[in-house]
Amino acid sequence: MNVVPLRIGHIEYANCTPIFAALRRMFDCDAYQFIRDVPSRLNRMLAEGAVDLCPSSSLEYGRSSANYLLLPDLSISSVGPVKSVFLFSLLPLEHLGGKPIGLSAESETSAALLKILLQKYYGLSTNYFSINPANYSNVFDTCCAVLLIGNTAMKWNARYGNLYRYDLGELWFSCTRLPFVFALWMIRKDSAVAQREEALLLSARLLAAKRASLSMLEELAEECEESSWMGRDSLIDYWENISYDLTPLHVSGVKTFFHDAVDVGILKEAPEIRFLQ
Repeated sequence: MNVVPLRIGHIEYANCTPIFAALRRMFDCDAYQFIRDVPSRLNRMLAEGAVDLCPSSSLEYGRSSANYLLLPDLSISSVGPVKSVFLFSLLPLEHLGGKPIGLSAESETSAALLKILLQKYYGLSTNYFSINPANYSNVFDTCCAVLLIGNTAMKWNARYGNLYRYDLGELWFSCTRLPFVFALWMIRKDSAVAQREEALLLSARLLAAKRASLSMLEELAEECEESSWMGRDSLIDYWENISYDLTPLHVSGVKTFFHDAVDVGILKEAPEIRFLQ
């Protein structure tokens, strides 16, 4: 009997490189199908069943938790600055009330986080517009600020020192003293039932890859294309800054995010946290 390969969503950002690279180095991955894309499209593919498992938007779990289980001890998080999710602004943060803000179309969780921060924690009411990557260069023709994520955000942070720059992970931590979990490793419940043993094996392999990746960062930086524009040492520093764990404190951060999302009308209710086991 042929086993259908697990389809794994692979986010095309530097923050995912260490775990995926370590996974491929340590294990035979021929039994897996890797599908590369940006977070928002992988969210849709996971929701539609085109992907079985991936590090996906925390907001996607909040909206549709009945369809998913979480892989334990894995996330893409920050405890303070995340260094790859920034609000770039022509004005200081406190002057953005009523102003138009562009939101990257690549991430839903970061957009929700910004709305929560501005509305609930800073008391600002603003106008939001979705911005496609092709329009980033002209965004300030129509907006006073723009939210960017991933590699684009890191490039802008290095290039546009004349703008006001706000790291959303840092803003969240200053308001809550909790980690912010940008992505949870999620598997569809139907995939977890149909391929239970394969799912449990992959979960264990990903945990092993997470632990091993910490000793591979220098080697990975030599091979990673982001080194060409970030610099090797800056890339390693970025990876060491990210939290790939999902501790009880991280879970508290996730739950706070979900409750805040309910408070500002992004979610109807806060979901229960359920793990693959």
